[in-house]
Amino acid sequence: MHISKGAILAGAVALVLSGPAMAASCPKHMADIDAALAKSPQLTAQQLNDVKAQRAKGEADHKAGKHGDSMDALGKAKKILGIQ
Repeated sequence: MHISKGAILAGAVALVLSGPAMAASCPKHMADIDAALAKSPQLTAQQLNDVKAQRAKGEADHKAGKHGDSMDALGKAKKILGIQ
């Protein structure tokens, strides 16, 4: 199998550009979670604790530059809250 230099370059560019895009979206996801929590959603105590823990982890990961991990944690919180 032969991979062209152009294909490798295109992949590298896509990877580099996806980091800032994910970094910019973390705060939006945190705001979505905060807005949902402000509406006092009907959650069990365990679910509420899980949402808050995942929200905090997402913010910490974002600040540490771990945007993939941040998006995973924030996605878990949003899933519990039932938001997209």
